[in-house]
Order: sequence, then C-alpha cells, then structure tokens
Amino acid sequence: MSASRTPYSLFSFRYSALALLLAGCAVGPDHRPAQAQAPADWSAWHGGSLALLGAERNAAPSAVASGDWKAFNDPLLDRLQALALAANHDLQTAALRFAQSRAQRTAAAAQQGPQLNASGAVNRQRQSETGAATRMIDALGPSVANRDQLIRTLSEPYDLYQAGFDASWEIDLWGRVRRSIEAADADTGASMSLLRQAQLSVHAEVARSYFELRGAQRELRLARADIAAAAESLELVQARANGGLVTDLDPTRQRTQLAELKARLPVLLQQEVQAMNQITLLTGTSPGALNAELAPPADRPGDPLDALQTPPLPDLALGLPSDLARRRPDIAAAEAQLHAATARIGVAVAELYPRVTLGAGFGYESVGSERFGEWGSRQWHVGPSISLPIFDNGRRRSTVTVRELQQQEAAVAFQQTVLKAWHEIDSALSAYTAERQRHAELVERERNSVDALTLAHARYANGLTDFGIELDARRTLLQARRDRVQSTSRLAVNMVAVYKALGGGMPPSAGAAPG
Repeated sequence: MSASRTPYSLFSFRYSALALLLAGCAVGPDHRPAQAQAPADWSAWHGGSLALLGAERNAAPSAVASGDWKAFNDPLLDRLQALALAANHDLQTAALRFAQSRAQRTAAAAQQGPQLNASGAVNRQRQSETGAATRMIDALGPSVANRDQLIRTLSEPYDLYQAGFDASWEIDLWGRVRRSIEAADADTGASMSLLRQAQLSVHAEVARSYFELRGAQRELRLARADIAAAAESLELVQARANGGLVTDLDPTRQRTQLAELKARLPVLLQQEVQAMNQITLLTGTSPGALNAELAPPADRPGDPLDALQTPPLPDLALGLPSDLARRRPDIAAAEAQLHAATARIGVAVAELYPRVTLGAGFGYESVGSERFGEWGSRQWHVGPSISLPIFDNGRRRSTVTVRELQQQEAAVAFQQTVLKAWHEIDSALSAYTAERQRHAELVERERNSVDALTLAHARYANGLTDFGIELDARRTLLQARRDRVQSTSRLAVNMVAVYKALGGGMPPSAGAAPG
C-alpha cells in the first residue's frame, strides 16, 4: 500500500516545490509612492499681489502643533470640539466606513489560508424504475433473471446517510490574493484618511460657528450699548430743545438714529440663533441644549465690550511648504486610492492565468444508519485541480482595461487634489493676511473716530456747531466699531480656514490679540 502511494507523494512534493517558487511572482504593476508637487518657498506659488504673501510664512517654526485647538486658549471651544468628536453623526458615519474597510481587509486576507467545510445530510431517496439506472440492467440482456422484480427492488425508497469535511487551498501563483490584500490595505488607509478629513471638517465647522456666534454676541453687546448711549443723548437733546437752545430738528434726528440702532437687534439675534443651532447640530444635541454654555460671558468691570474679545491668534510661521502639503488628509486619501487602483490591475491580470487549488476531503456514506460509522463506509479524495480560462468573449481582458483606466483616473484625481490643496492654502493664507492688515487699519480708524466725536461733542456743547456734525461723527464711530468687531470675528474665522487648508496643524506661537 505504501508503494502505491510513492509516485503520488513524489508528484505532490515536486508540484508543491514548483508552486512555492511561483508563489513569489505577482503580476501587474507595482505601486510607487506618488510625488506631490510643492513649491520651493511660499512666493513661488502665490496668486495676486505680493503684499498678501506675508513675510512670516517662510520663518522656520520651532514646532508644529498637533492640530488641537489649544492655540485659541478657549476652554469652551475645547469642550465643544470634544462633544463633536464624540457625538457628531458625520464622524460616526466615517468611523463606520473605516470599520467596514478593515473588515473587508480581513476578508481579503482570509483567502491566503485553507478553506475548511464540514457537511452532513440524511436523505430519503427513491430511484426511478425507468431512469438511467436501468440501462445497465437492460445492457445485460436476457441473462438477467427476474428483471422486473430487480428493478422494483432497486427502486424501493431508502435512507442515505452522509457526513464529512473537505479542505481546499488556492496556490497564489500569480499574486491574485496578495494584490487583493494590497488593495484592501490601501482602501483601509484611504478610509482612515477620509475619517481624518471628516474630523478636520467637523472641527473647523465647530470653530467657525463658535467664532461667528461670539462675533454676533459682540455686535449685540455693542448695539445695546450704542442704543443706551443714543437714548441718553436723546434725553439731553430733547432737554435742550425744550429750553429753546436748539430746534426740534435735533431731537428728530436723534430719534431717527435710535430707531436705526434698534432695527439692527433682530438681525443680530437671528445670527446668534443660527450660529447656536449650527453648533448644537455639529455636536449632536437638540436646539437649545447648549444655551447656557453658549451665552455671552459676564462683563468684566470697566471693560464691557472686550469681554468677548477674540483670544490671541497664532502667527503664520509655517516653514517649508513641502512639509505641510503632505499633512492634508485628502492628499493622503487620494494617494491611497491610487495605490488601491494599481493593485487591482494585478488582481485582474491574475485572472488571465490558470488557477491551481489543492483539495482534500474525507467522510462517510452509508445506506441506512446501521453501518454508517464503520470504517468500510469511509470515502476520501485528495489532489490538485486546475482552472484554465480559455475563452470568455473578452471579459477578462476588458476587466484589465477597466482597471488600468481606473488607475489613470485615480492618478489624475491625485494630481487634482494636490493642485486644489495648494489653491486652498494660498487663498486661505492670503485672506488671513489681508484681514490682519485691514484689522490694523480699522483699529486706527476707530481711534480717530473717537477723537473726532469728542471734538464734535465739545463744539456742539459750546454752541459752535449744529447737532448734525456731532450726529455724523457719532455715526462714523458706530460704523467704525462695527467694522472692527466684524473684522475681529473674521480674523478668527479666517484662521480656522488656514487651519483646515493646512491639514489640521497650526504653529503654536501666538501673536498679539487684535484690538
């Protein structure tokens, strides 16, 4: 018996050795890390005037922040970011997609090992008296005695018991399984990067909505203070008119300005509600759930308008551009998708070649249960099988072509993502630089408007000018304050845009807080 197995054992050994040698081959192109173009310095890729370039961009930073929001030094903002990270539905969806990609990777890797299956069945069967099984009896001719009785006996119902297991293992000759795992790994990397991108987007939206809320609340506080001052001024002007010192035109003008100031309140209140609802949506809570926390902070004694001042904003000491572009998660996701598309070419090419599978099985089969467990009821098989594609009307070749075109599409998408990233970076940095320059001028404008109003009020009190000059000076100051407050909020919002454009990190150094 051992001698009868020797030729097969020798064949199996030789075949296995050949399979191991061929298993090192993986068809299809190998992925090479994509090179994302980057300028040598910030001035090389800058649209528009160099006045918005910002000399501090090229300064070498001592370190780059990890990407949290500590740079704004606002504990409430940090808490809102934590709430959004834990409860935002978009982030939960992205996390589930990442978990799906990991499960798909596990499923792809499972193809490397053997597949084991167990089976068992009990069937009540009956053969046809006129079926194919009677051909053998008919072939024996007249020598078969009692032909009809024999057929009826063979056709009587019987119980068939079967049980066993089988194993199979596909030899990965052409790297089909390895390329599938490579593609699954790349898909997992892309899902992870997309999860990071979703986190970055949610963080940026929370911060933007938070700063818009604080900006609306600053404007509300300023508007209420202006209304109180205008009402007080109306009393004084009305008293002067009652005393015959001025005409009734001056109180009428003052009442007009007071009504104009009051008309701004509903608009600002709506902006406050809209920003609050956006924050609660991003944090996965119902409208009004965070009203107490998002209420304006208490006024500081003697400093009512600056209690909602924006915290110090980071300087733009960014270092080399090439060190920042690769940090964007959308670029990492695009590169991973290109890697996956390249690996899938190998999967499609491997389908053009023969597929070899080693298989084995062992089990029992018996008519009736009396002898089912006996050794003589055993059955087994072992040996390789080969599947050779010969003709499929061009289906496999077309699949290879499709995968190659998909790889080219992924390569174009990667380059487009990189180009779009640099446009977003330059636009965000320019907007922040422009707003900083504008904010400095608005601070100076407000300072001069205060001096002009002081002088106009003194001249009017002494009867040197009419009330219209003071009223114009007051309107100029009110507009200057509104513009400065709006610019302060826009500075923070633009810094958020810079944070998002740079992929999440920002320099830890903080500049002077805007006034």
